[in-house]
Amino acid sequence: MNAPELNAPETTSVANLDKPQDEADWRPWERLAELVDSGDGEGLEDYLSNLSASDQALSLSRLDEEHHTAVLTLLPAEEAAEVLRHLSETQAAELVDGLEAADAAAIVHEMSSDEQADLLGDLDDEHAESILQALPPEEAASVRELAAYSDDQAGGLLVREILRFNQKSLVHEVITTLSENAEEFRDYDVQYAYLTDDDGKLVGVLPMRNLLFARRTDPVADIMILDPLSITASMPLDELRDFFDAHHFLGVPVVDDQNKLLGVVHRNAVDYESTRAAESDFLKSQGIIGEELRTMPLWLRSRRRLSWLSINILLNIGAAAVIAVFQETLSQVIALAVFLPIISDMSGCSGNQAVAVSMRELSLGLVRPTEMLLVWMKEVSVGLINGTVLGLLVAIVAVIWNGNPYLGLVVGFALCANTLIAVSIGGTVPLLLKRFGFDPAVASGPLLTTVTDMCGFFLVLGMATVLLERLV
Repeated sequence: MNAPELNAPETTSVANLDKPQDEADWRPWERLAELVDSGDGEGLEDYLSNLSASDQALSLSRLDEEHHTAVLTLLPAEEAAEVLRHLSETQAAELVDGLEAADAAAIVHEMSSDEQADLLGDLDDEHAESILQALPPEEAASVRELAAYSDDQAGGLLVREILRFNQKSLVHEVITTLSENAEEFRDYDVQYAYLTDDDGKLVGVLPMRNLLFARRTDPVADIMILDPLSITASMPLDELRDFFDAHHFLGVPVVDDQNKLLGVVHRNAVDYESTRAAESDFLKSQGIIGEELRTMPLWLRSRRRLSWLSINILLNIGAAAVIAVFQETLSQVIALAVFLPIISDMSGCSGNQAVAVSMRELSLGLVRPTEMLLVWMKEVSVGLINGTVLGLLVAIVAVIWNGNPYLGLVVGFALCANTLIAVSIGGTVPLLLKRFGFDPAVASGPLLTTVTDMCGFFLVLGMATVLLERLV
């Protein structure tokens, strides 16, 4: 983002930009709203340029929809694109959603190809199509092509803004092109150029260092790296991570089935998407489907959460029903109520550990979705040891506290058996879901915990019923 000119008139004072000692008094969105209401586009640009990325995101999240639209329309398209670049994809889509197609297209035009595809993919189809119609036809076709790939594929992460030249070019021709188009190439990754044949097929990579020290009359083909490593546009994120782990590249060219050069995937894009995938898995494990921000519509947020909570309330009713069936036993041996939450919580923790290991091995390709028996045997081995140790510990506590060895036997056996059940479910269900095309992240969190609660309650109360005469 361009720095404000030194001789430009002051529209904001330093006091307005510096955070006060009490951060609770720092309300940059109020100043932002003032600038928008006054229509001071230059002042708005200067003010935003002095805010950190996090403060920009915070300020824009506190503005209403009307101010969102005004911020983006008051700023030059290039600066508006820079602002959106600092926001999460969901928040950026919220801001663009309120713009007219022509205004949105002007901003989208200033973005890199991967950012264009990501942003339009987060908008509803009708609005995205209207923006595409307002873009130049060639650019719109390129965005449509990239948008066809998901975010966890190389095609969804690649950028088309690269240096590419025909292999027949001479060194001085390439240098002249770079010099004449310096403004356009300013934001490109210029460590390498990519050489293609007349059909656009990748034939070599040209390090800029080689170009600088070559004779001006030499063909670039003489100084290029032949047969460079490349990947296909359909390569999934897991394999992309493996590729960059194995090769110390900052980027890798992406080709189609005919070896035509499509663009480049950068290491930082893969790292960013991997982090997003991990965050998404965590949210799903807690019953949050899709990205959620508190600036999103109330009913949308409520509906998404309820879709998960309504399933879990049915499962919890099942767990409560187990207790209801054995309420007479529970009323006679009230000491059991002390150990029910311990057994359900410890079993849930063991199950979540098994889920985490299965998901990690699936992401690394160390286990196949069809190898459920192998995973189950491995988990049962660990579960048997851990369940026995935990069961003995809780049994000893029960005997010391209550003095009845049969109470220790009931709670100790129930915890051991429920641990085996929990690790069996936690270890194998992610593979089962993956095998049938579902997200394995949903196997953890409330779902697994509720199932282990039901089993734990049944084991404790069922065994207590059998040994009731020894417990009362």
